[in-house]
Amino acid sequence: MTQAEIKTFRVTLTKSPIGSIKSHRDCVRGLGLRRMNHTVEVLDTPENRGMAARVHHLVRSE
Repeated sequence: MTQAEIKTFRVTLTKSPIGSIKSHRDCVRGLGLRRMNHTVEVLDTPENRGMAARVHHLVRSE
């Protein structure tokens, strides 16, 4: 696969996961987000989409 064929989407941590339940904190960490306003590009897979959807109140997806 070439770089143009690989689908990704950007996720930004907009709210702190402190005080949220452990599974939500694990999803944030699983997406590779470490600190507030940190943006990462992740592969567009069902697993990553599901993690972003689970913590939609903490992140912004583009």
